[in-house]
Amino acid sequence: MSEPASWLTSGSLLMAPMAGVSDAAYRIVARAHGAQLAYSEMVSVAGLHYGSDKTWELVAPHDAEPTLAVQLFGSEPAQFREAAAAVARRLGSRLALIDVNMACPVPKVTKNGAGSALLDDPTRASEILRACHAGLDDAGSCVPVTAKIRRGRRMGEEVAPEFSQALEAAGAEAIAVHGRFAKQLYHGEADWGCVRRVADAVSIPVIGSGDVYSHDDALRMMGETGCAAVMVARGTYGNPWVFSGEVPTLEQRLQTFADHVRLLEATGAHMARARSLAGWYFKGMPGAARLRGEAVRCNTAGEFLALVDKAHLSAEA
Repeated sequence: MSEPASWLTSGSLLMAPMAGVSDAAYRIVARAHGAQLAYSEMVSVAGLHYGSDKTWELVAPHDAEPTLAVQLFGSEPAQFREAAAAVARRLGSRLALIDVNMACPVPKVTKNGAGSALLDDPTRASEILRACHAGLDDAGSCVPVTAKIRRGRRMGEEVAPEFSQALEAAGAEAIAVHGRFAKQLYHGEADWGCVRRVADAVSIPVIGSGDVYSHDDALRMMGETGCAAVMVARGTYGNPWVFSGEVPTLEQRLQTFADHVRLLEATGAHMARARSLAGWYFKGMPGAARLRGEAVRCNTAGEFLALVDKAHLSAEA
């Protein structure tokens, strides 16, 4: 098993950065249920460079969050240096780490040389990591710099082990490995063997990712791959208990959804996000299809909480 760093507890589960999902409310719920770290949505270094208020909102931890791992994406090393320094100054001691996204397969990201496009350019990827370290030095911060990668960009062309060695040489203090090729997007099965091959190739901690939908999946990934920790993404949907291994009762699921709705309201998030949450939390419950149908017409916290009352009645019927 790759050795954990001082900031990473061996065997821990982390809440992955997820665009349109991992807002402050989502992170607070994950941390409350046992996630060691929770990540921001991926943050554009260009957006920070141009002072976009919406981009800066993604970086702001809520008062209830002890720390925040910030994931940056882009393709210009100079902008990464500037962004790392600015984020470190803004968050201070609440910044857990800077992570560089080298995994996102979405065309609007890769067409600009960012995300998984960096898998084709280990030289630029290494320059970006060095730039992040320089920016943190500029800000007087010593938080870790990490990276999230995929198996490779094109089907059948695995580059992750060698690419990870280049990142380690450039100062990466951990690497999260998603066992799919970028071209797969989120289809097919993740190859956990790739996580093992990366863990064997580097001496820094490796964080496994891909097809982890339960606590048992996470334990199995660590056992099979030798990774130091596991990053959970879609497995958290309506299931923050993935971090603890607890099996929730129906009452706990409904109560957690209600708490999540209240957190959305308290953190100023758009309440439309609760529609997706409703679909995830209600899955498998009595009357789930009807409840999901009603959720898409809800607009306020009060309406979603009233739906929770209906779900209670459906369960008791």
